[in-house]
Amino acid sequence: MITPSSVTARSLRIGIAGCGAISANHLEAFRSLKDVEIVGVCDIDLQRAKDTAEAWGIPAAVNTVQELLDLELDIVSVCTPHPTHEDVVLQAAAAGAHVLCEKPIATDLASAERMVKACEDAGVKLGVLFQRRFWPAAQRIRAAIEDGTLGRPIMGQCSVMLHREAEYYSRDAWRGTWANDGGGVLMTQAIHYIDLLQWFMGEVAEVYGKINTYKHGDHIEVEDSATAIITFTSGAMATLEASTAVSPSLGVQIRVTGETGASACLSEFPEGSDGRVDLWAVSGSISTEPVYPAGVDPNVSLSTINGQLIPHHTAQVRDFVRSIRGGGEPAVTGGDATKALRILLAVYESSRTGLPVPFAPLPESTSPLARIAG
Repeated sequence: MITPSSVTARSLRIGIAGCGAISANHLEAFRSLKDVEIVGVCDIDLQRAKDTAEAWGIPAAVNTVQELLDLELDIVSVCTPHPTHEDVVLQAAAAGAHVLCEKPIATDLASAERMVKACEDAGVKLGVLFQRRFWPAAQRIRAAIEDGTLGRPIMGQCSVMLHREAEYYSRDAWRGTWANDGGGVLMTQAIHYIDLLQWFMGEVAEVYGKINTYKHGDHIEVEDSATAIITFTSGAMATLEASTAVSPSLGVQIRVTGETGASACLSEFPEGSDGRVDLWAVSGSISTEPVYPAGVDPNVSLSTINGQLIPHHTAQVRDFVRSIRGGGEPAVTGGDATKALRILLAVYESSRTGLPVPFAPLPESTSPLARIAG
């Protein structure tokens, strides 16, 4: 087993599993850190692995996870398609390697729970990429909740209104299918912001939602649009809307109102740009920034989005390395990532049944109709 004391005096050995588009962010992030060495990449397409290794000056290119683990890794970065995450993580844990996994942690709850347990049993860290938590704007709102400026959240709103064309889904055969993508806008795009919403608002008590496909039905089988009402164990409530059927893109806005009456909102526009606080309504005064700056192209390519996120990928990778060297927990653990997954899966379930999905008992304070009936 790898322990903090065993890695303090040497470089950490890194392997990248999966050489698709997002792997470049992981490669850039690890390459920017001191005392870290990327020793191998893996892909089921061996030629793609070899091309990646040559382009990045990496010693080894293999096409099985076991061959990658045979390189005596300290960390495996998982950049494979969503449903394959579990297999890679379980193999890595069995080999005693720490794991940093792309979102979503998995496409079903049981799989995520097995991943978390396997890493706990093996004594290795499991981190999941939610790099938008590292936005200064997100950190500012979280701090304002904790220090009482906003206070305990009572109302929230999350709007994820994005643009995708058919080509986005056709580039990779696994996109837009239940079996290989696990879902649509909720699973692939909105999960980042569902994570932020629950990070701000707290533990969930109930989810009621609907999904539909308005624009992309000819080339995907999953949802391109969704809406939900989320109730939290604190009694707080929030709304969620998400779509990839929007043109032009409206980006992302997340607003939180606290028990002090103060509100804050962060926006990501265009997609992939740094989140910024565009509304700060505190102590009787309001300060704002434009939600949609003039002259900005609203519809951004996936490569541009990924490239602009590299600094935040790097911040999370740095935090993960810190947790291994220092022995603490990473900023976003496997358990943390499971919360966002559970919320979006509940939207799917609620849409299927037409019923709310309970997580925990609802506080009495959120049931005025029940009090009236009584």
